[in-house]
Amino acid sequence: MLLQIAIEAIQPYVSLSVEQIKDLLEIPPSAEMGDVAFPCYTLSKIQKQAPHTIAEQLARQMQLEGIQVTAEGPYVNLRYDRGYYSNILMQQMQHPHYGQLNIGHGKKVIIDMSSPNIAKPFGIGHLRSTMIGSALYNMYQMAGYEVVSVNHLGDWGTQFGKQITAYKRWGNDEALIENPIQESLRLYVAFHDQVEHDVTLEPEAREWFRRLESGDEEAVRLWKYFVEISMQEFNRMYTRLHVSFDHVLGESFYNDKMAAVVQALEEKELLERSEGALVVRLDEEGMPPCLIMKSDGSTIYPTRDLATAFYRHEVMQGDQLLYVVGGEQKLHFEQVFAVLKKMGATWVDHCRHVHFGLMKFEGKKMSTRRGKIVQLEEVLDEAIARALQVIEDKNPDLPNKHDVAEAVGIGAIVFGDLKNNRVNEVDFSLEDALNFEGETGPYLQYTYTRTQSLILKSKVTEDRVTDDRVTEDEQALLNTPQEQPVNPLGESGWELLKVLTRYSQVLTRGILNNEPSVLARYALEVAQAFNYYYNKERILEQNHDLRTARLTLTQLTGDSLQRTMHILGIRTPNRM
Repeated sequence: MLLQIAIEAIQPYVSLSVEQIKDLLEIPPSAEMGDVAFPCYTLSKIQKQAPHTIAEQLARQMQLEGIQVTAEGPYVNLRYDRGYYSNILMQQMQHPHYGQLNIGHGKKVIIDMSSPNIAKPFGIGHLRSTMIGSALYNMYQMAGYEVVSVNHLGDWGTQFGKQITAYKRWGNDEALIENPIQESLRLYVAFHDQVEHDVTLEPEAREWFRRLESGDEEAVRLWKYFVEISMQEFNRMYTRLHVSFDHVLGESFYNDKMAAVVQALEEKELLERSEGALVVRLDEEGMPPCLIMKSDGSTIYPTRDLATAFYRHEVMQGDQLLYVVGGEQKLHFEQVFAVLKKMGATWVDHCRHVHFGLMKFEGKKMSTRRGKIVQLEEVLDEAIARALQVIEDKNPDLPNKHDVAEAVGIGAIVFGDLKNNRVNEVDFSLEDALNFEGETGPYLQYTYTRTQSLILKSKVTEDRVTDDRVTEDEQALLNTPQEQPVNPLGESGWELLKVLTRYSQVLTRGILNNEPSVLARYALEVAQAFNYYYNKERILEQNHDLRTARLTLTQLTGDSLQRTMHILGIRTPNRM
């Protein structure tokens, strides 16, 4: 908002477009220098004059109401009149549709997210795809896009041959009924433990998967059973995380759509034989061949992902296709996108692999094959228990404290992930995530409750001072005219307001980079600016106009925190 005002102020005096000015504007390193700075280096190249000379000329020319313009070396600095602009900005921010963008109007984006594998526990590692995808869903929706989320379940492939083989050899029906996911994991780990010593296991697994693809009754029955028990587990986790999907379509959904892809590849003469398998050569792209069909005639997941892409573009009518999948699949998606381009799918330019780094737990990489997996449910339970203990120690009479503990515990885990740049590796620490100070979810939630507490106190104060029993001294103080300061918010309040006005820019940048951490860091910036303001200024002032302005800023801060945390998937209790 402030940048837009600056653009409109500068544009009549320079030979640059609005976009060029926008790209050049900077925030000065200190508030004393001004609120917005315009560097004159670009104009220097055009006008063949020294940047500082141009800055001085512009500062003399620009006579603007409510804006002090000064030259500082090669920069033109704009300092806004706090009293005038704080009122204008806060009025704009109170509009019901403030914060909603329209950059996505008429566009549909399909987000592939979460995608856990059937017959495996929902581990802490699944959190990244699930919550990054959920945050992106909310971000795009706030920008006016039509958004569709798809949970692309790993419910097909040779892993099911292994699972069925392990069940047939070592399965325990009673254990499966009592604890289906843990027993399924035990069987899967047992297969990988024994495969090094038993050469018959791999061929047997391949045969079971072949039977599954052929529609064998026993293979299909067992496959459906593993899918059913897994979905029960996953849905419990999604409910706790407050995540939902528009479609849950596993890899198996595309089984009857792969033949058309293979036929199209044959017609375009893109398929080649390689050691009995069918591949698409990608030598010109500097990549190894993309395997389309194995030598035994069974499909592989690049084939399914090709069919998936066509379905999402042609049937679901997606303008953009996002794949929120770990960075270890980077080559896979590069190959799939390269094959789509060879097939003439020009829309592949709007396909993005939104990759992310590994999540480790206390420095250790997790592996399903070896059973080294930290289950998300255990982490959620521990986080909630620790949050509840803090509440019991500090505010034992808090109403609905179990609900608050759940919001705080789960919020801590979610924010502990999303505050990191998605491409970075995350070493998850529950103790760090639950800290009520520093860059954490509980810190944001506590700051939000502080804004709500001030608003509640203000209402109590208003009721008291309008009561018939108000003292004569209090009434005299309220009625005494007081000189209004130039800046009713105080300088720390003005700096907070400037942070709040940057929301739309932050959201836009987050969408352009498919990066939720941009919003997470922004929420921290808002919270830090508010807490500084809270400690510097008296918000519940006796003077009515001052109190109104400062409480309005407090309300806007609460709204901003709530809106941003909602996008990130973090709940905002009113009390903690």
